[in-house]
Amino acid sequence: MLLLVFLSSGLFLGWSLGANDAANIFGSAVGSKMVRFRRAAWIASIFVILGAVFQGRGAAETLSDLGAVNALAGGFTVSLCAAATVFWMTRYALPVSTSQAIVGAIIGWSLFAGQPTNYTVLSKIVSTWISSPVLGALFSALLFLGLRNLLKRLKMHVIRLDVTIRIALLVAGAFGAYSLGANNIANVMGVFIPVAPDVILDFGIFTLDGVQLLFLLGGIAISAGIFTYGEKVMHTVGNGILSLSSEAALVVVLSQALVLFIFSSAGLSQFFSSLGLPAIPLVPVSSTQVVVGSVVGIGLVKGAREIRGRALAGIALGWVLTPLVSGILTYLALFFVQNVFHLQVSLPKNATEVTDGNSVAVITENAVTTINLVLPGILILASVIIIILVFVVFRQQKLRLKAENELLQQQSQFYQAQKALSQMEVSAMQSENQMLNQKLENRLKEYTNVALSISSQKEFLARLLAMAEEIKTAGDEHTRTSGIEELSRTLKQKMSFTKETQELYTKIDKTEQDFRLKLSAAYPGITEQEKKLAVLLRLNLSTKEISSIMGISAKSVEIARYRLRRRLNLKQGDNLITFIQNL
Repeated sequence: MLLLVFLSSGLFLGWSLGANDAANIFGSAVGSKMVRFRRAAWIASIFVILGAVFQGRGAAETLSDLGAVNALAGGFTVSLCAAATVFWMTRYALPVSTSQAIVGAIIGWSLFAGQPTNYTVLSKIVSTWISSPVLGALFSALLFLGLRNLLKRLKMHVIRLDVTIRIALLVAGAFGAYSLGANNIANVMGVFIPVAPDVILDFGIFTLDGVQLLFLLGGIAISAGIFTYGEKVMHTVGNGILSLSSEAALVVVLSQALVLFIFSSAGLSQFFSSLGLPAIPLVPVSSTQVVVGSVVGIGLVKGAREIRGRALAGIALGWVLTPLVSGILTYLALFFVQNVFHLQVSLPKNATEVTDGNSVAVITENAVTTINLVLPGILILASVIIIILVFVVFRQQKLRLKAENELLQQQSQFYQAQKALSQMEVSAMQSENQMLNQKLENRLKEYTNVALSISSQKEFLARLLAMAEEIKTAGDEHTRTSGIEELSRTLKQKMSFTKETQELYTKIDKTEQDFRLKLSAAYPGITEQEKKLAVLLRLNLSTKEISSIMGISAKSVEIARYRLRRRLNLKQGDNLITFIQNL
């Protein structure tokens, strides 16, 4: 029971690793929408566990050589602080390095405990922080170029190509998950290897020892992190640095899997040694750095302009801060655990630590000191549970407030939309009412004008009838002649239609105002009479109709047309009416 209490920090680190590094397996595939998150999570979980159990020992031993955390309480604190660092980075969707977090935490423990740090191992690990993204970029660039040339030669149908790439992504993702578990389980359970139970379980086909059982627990914790918190970071890696096509997503997964497999394969390392080459260091490399390097490699092949520098700078900042924050946090936490809970976070030289489930015995060359850890273990477990509960409560409250705010915003937007729609409807009704009122007024004016015209015509005819009666009853010839002349003048005045002509010109000016302005702008010297003629010609009226409206003879209209042609600089053969209508 006590061992599980202290292992809880390692399980928390495993959960954080799954939440963060799941993006390194299927982030590009999910980001490019080629694989659904739920399917990716299941495949990643199964193969992470397999890789952790059956190939995780090599990298774990290298991490133990960096700084042997020889006390159970120290291992608990180191894992807890590394997990907290990764967790808070993950909350801000930064794909940080779990390897950097655990390395920083181990160095923080070494400084606090006054234990030596193996700088040879540290140099190997730090070198992989540089070489792994470079290898990822190199592999991804070569694979991307090779895949692109292969697809050009095959010329596959788009549907068949899509299905093939989806299947390849699932296979490559399974390989990547296996490599991730084999390489990064050392980050989760490496510090607890010294206290692994001395048991062997025989399943017939295979056997599991105590270390592999620890790795199995760590793999399950990683799987839990993948399902609960991995989707957000997947989208950051998948689309944050470079928008990836399906082919590029496949290349990223493959290159990441290859690099992690290289640094976790003991057989490959021994093969290099047998050839007389330097052995490949079995080091827990950062899968995050490999994936980012792979994405950048594809971006360089496609053109450096496509790389989103701001997202890349944010990720690089996370890489720099992770070991520093983890180391400082571990140093402070060790001081708290040792002085508040009075737990031994480090052991003197030539001392070992043995647990029976309720207490820890520190055995030295001269004496055996037994420390009862039941109460501190319960307090630590209670503290962790309280912290988790507080976090869950605050998170639920934050999500509830966020949901309420979104609902209020939606309601506000709906209200504003309804208000705008109502205003538009009111405006439309007002415009329609104005148009109807205007039509009604125009109709009334027309009726009034018709009535006035009828009345005027009746008055005029009555006047003519009176004049005719006077001529008829006139006694002498002189009076009759004067009456006939008066009647003739009256008829001529009536036939001039001056008022009607003026009204016609007024209506034409309103409809052809733009044409008159264009005509004046194009030909500044044109007269008002020529403008009137041009407007009447634009209406396609005949010479007889124009002469009647303008009150001149047909010959005068022809002369005016000739002068207008000269004013408009028309050549012989150009049609005057067509020119005016196209102006």
